[in-house]
Amino acid sequence: MARKVVNRQEKAAEADAAEKLAAEAKRKKASKRKTKKAAADVRLRLYWGVFSQNLKRVAVFDFDKQSEAVKRAEELSKGGKSPHFVQKVKEEIKPE
Repeated sequence: MARKVVNRQEKAAEADAAEKLAAEAKRKKASKRKTKKAAADVRLRLYWGVFSQNLKRVAVFDFDKQSEAVKRAEELSKGGKSPHFVQKVKEEIKPE
């Protein structure tokens, strides 16, 4: 059986053409990309929150008043009531 003769020049030309098509496709694909808008700067403020066992916020204290928040949680937990705990809370500051 005879094999088909391969012309290396033709094969090289085909490979070059395929590379050019791939490069054009990438370039078109890259140009179609839309730039995302920069997210607006969101400013947050940190507070201490007193929460019940059901994760309901009972009270909020400024960040420098942690001791008061802990005292409030202890007061609410006394007498066999459900335990309360203190946790950091971040809230967005709305610009005016």
